[in-house]
Amino acid sequence: MNPSLFMQRALDLAERGKGAVRPNPLVGCVLVHEGKIIGEGYHEQYGGPHAEVNAIASVTDPKLLAAATAYVSLEPCSHWGKTPPCANLLVEKGIKSVVVATLDPNPLVAGKGVKLLEEAGISVQVGLLEQEAKWQNRRFFCQQEKHRPYLILKWAQTQDGFIARENFDSKWISSSQSRQLVHQWRAAEQAILVGKNTALHDNPRLNVRDWTGSDPIRVVLDSKLELPADLHLFDQQIPTLCYNLLKSEKLTNLEWVQLPQLSPEALLADLHARQIQSVLIEGGSQTLTQFLAAGLWDEARVFTAPILFEHGIAAPKLTHTPAESHAIGEDQLDIYYHG
Repeated sequence: MNPSLFMQRALDLAERGKGAVRPNPLVGCVLVHEGKIIGEGYHEQYGGPHAEVNAIASVTDPKLLAAATAYVSLEPCSHWGKTPPCANLLVEKGIKSVVVATLDPNPLVAGKGVKLLEEAGISVQVGLLEQEAKWQNRRFFCQQEKHRPYLILKWAQTQDGFIARENFDSKWISSSQSRQLVHQWRAAEQAILVGKNTALHDNPRLNVRDWTGSDPIRVVLDSKLELPADLHLFDQQIPTLCYNLLKSEKLTNLEWVQLPQLSPEALLADLHARQIQSVLIEGGSQTLTQFLAAGLWDEARVFTAPILFEHGIAAPKLTHTPAESHAIGEDQLDIYYHG
């Protein structure tokens, strides 16, 4: 079989850990002996065994490992964390060769895993399906390299370019199919963010209702703490962070976080310190525009509905060309990538 197929299998396995392994990366491992898969595994749960450990444990005849090749979607770790180093385990089991999709950007690894394997006499190849592996772990790479969460901007707009009516009413611009897709996105990201106006006028729950998955951490911006306490965001049903300029206070599932300034940079620095890897920013227009103006975004997902408002609050403006366009019910979904 083509080695790319084995690495693709490792990537497919890694995907199964999505949402369960944060802040760790997604990793899959496939063990191959004479062209046949003899073991496979993936990182299933944060704090649990890594992909290489699970793959080796699945092998029925351990004697085959000495002549086997390990295909790993991310460089095997070389440091002690919640679990022992995987590079050491591969050496201990006498693996003949290791194929790695991409190096780990974590400074604790960053080539050290490959070096350890090579110093033990194991043949190592790096770069097979590298771009696919980096894309799969783009949230982790962003956290490690840019020292901030991966940022996804999302909004729905009318055909004539409005995000809400003049009274801030935006229910419902997009179709039911689009709204269900948004709930799928919410389940995939670690946090979800809105500004004060959206919190006040929409009173959103920001949870996952039309999909199966975990609720994201809720983040709301309220510089002068003007939002009423009876909003859904403050019901303490889901961990919620309220960023402001006035106070820091913590309740069971609700925390007010005082920042010296409520800029995107200051906000992201605090979220990064909390090891939050990704944020879905749902609005409103002023909040979205702030992140766009600062160049702090990685994806923008924009629904355009076949309706007209004629007047209202203008949607944010993007000068980029969509990388993808999809029909979602009656809506058009355009996806943009920054840089």
